[in-house]
Amino acid sequence: MRNVKVVVQVKLLPTPAQAAALAATLRGCNTAADRVSVVAFERKVFSRNDLHRLVYPELRAGGLGAQAAVRTIKKVVDAYTTLRANLRAGNLGRAGSRRRVKAESKPITFRPDSAQPFDDRMLSWKYDARTVSIWTTTGRLKDIRFTGHPDQLTLLARHRQGESDLIWRNGTWLLIATCEVAEPEAFEPVDWVGVDRGIVNLATTSDAVNFSGRGLSRYRRWQARKRQELQAKRTKSATRLLKRLARRESRYARQVNHTVGKEVVAVAQRTGRGIALEELGGIRDRVRLRRDQRATHTSWPFHHLGEVLAYKARRAGVPVVVVDAHYTSQTCPRCGHVARANRSDRDRFLCCRCGLAGPADVVAAVNVRDRARRAWVLVNAPAPA
Repeated sequence: MRNVKVVVQVKLLPTPAQAAALAATLRGCNTAADRVSVVAFERKVFSRNDLHRLVYPELRAGGLGAQAAVRTIKKVVDAYTTLRANLRAGNLGRAGSRRRVKAESKPITFRPDSAQPFDDRMLSWKYDARTVSIWTTTGRLKDIRFTGHPDQLTLLARHRQGESDLIWRNGTWLLIATCEVAEPEAFEPVDWVGVDRGIVNLATTSDAVNFSGRGLSRYRRWQARKRQELQAKRTKSATRLLKRLARRESRYARQVNHTVGKEVVAVAQRTGRGIALEELGGIRDRVRLRRDQRATHTSWPFHHLGEVLAYKARRAGVPVVVVDAHYTSQTCPRCGHVARANRSDRDRFLCCRCGLAGPADVVAAVNVRDRARRAWVLVNAPAPA
């Protein structure tokens, strides 16, 4: 049994005076982080220990506590580590591209309200009273109330380990804490729940349960219209609003995926079955789309839904198997006949050989389930003598 890290989010309920002190702390720490970033960039020093020797005395003289200075230096080092990883992976474009040159030509900067990490010497929890005591640049604040979902609060009290991040988001103060939870051993499944991921239906199971994506599609279309209106204005305020809308849309899609994943995993756990998923890696390179379909297909959260299902299944001890996705929507699960004509339109499946008919997404999910059965038998077969 191994431990996995789980993030828990709680909402702080500070008084106006406490909120002002928290805001001043974020501004002070991020101003200090900007100074450290300039030193790291100009001297090309990205080692935590070397950078500590260069800037620690200045940070302490500027009013940061010892642990706050250490956490701020680490935040800067982590930011440059992430930047170098993105450059190596090509996420910022090819060498010489405008975006890459811009990222490499100046120090990393931090927003005044960027998240700040706190360790146990800077932040202490009282779970029964639901309060925290936290270091600030104006002194230590005690008895700041917090709240959250009961399940999250229970997880926090039992398993919290390591740092917590203070965040100011859309007028709300949040603490993001890390918990280490023992991951249970996966049980031996009696069967499998096949899951077909799509756009019209976010997920369809082999039990013929559909999780419709129409609500998410409507929301994304509304967001697209708002983006067009704001992009036409070409103002700084419109650009800021565009970024907020993008983050809001991402959070909404992730929440939908978490809801779907929670229900699928609950059914699998209750019935003693495993979860079978399609291997969708490289799907964007394998399919040919009409121009009007490209934006939706390339931005649809297939990968995140798969990650959510796998993550929640591990937490519940539900086994997960990934199978080949080729022709799952064109294969008849009864006679095995494979033909594009079996699926004449998006919604319906009709086998040209044996006449089996049904919803196309359900047929695909059944094929995923059947492939998982065969794969599990092969994996667990005894080795030849």
